[in-house]
Order: sequence, then C-alpha cells, then structure tokens
Amino acid sequence: MPHELSIIGIYFSPLLANFALGLTLALGTAFVLNYFRLSRIFIYPPLVFIALVVLYTCLLSKYVIPA
Repeated sequence: MPHELSIIGIYFSPLLANFALGLTLALGTAFVLNYFRLSRIFIYPPLVFIALVVLYTCLLSKYVIPA
C-alpha cells in the first residue's frame, strides 16, 4: 500500500492522485452528459459536477489508490 507518491523526489499524498483522477473522470462524465443533453434535467449542474468529483475521488480512494 503506498503511503506517498514520489515524483521527481517530491512526495505527494495519494489523495492528490485520487483527486486528479476523480476530476478527470468527472470532466469526462460532464462532457458526456452535456453531449447527450442530459445535464438539463439537473437544477444546478455545477453542483452535480462537484458531487461527481467527490464521488469519484472517494471511490478511487477506496478501491484504486488507498490513502
């Protein structure tokens, strides 16, 4: 289990990697929702985007890169 990630000798928390991947996945999901015009069913899409970032970050932290 990694406790920290080393990039060019600088140590980062695994939560940073989880957040970056979660943000990327949320951007992809938002793009797909906008492409198929499904984001119009949400009252406030920016809040849904933030919720997706949190959801993906938590899931990645639990199953992919444990923090």
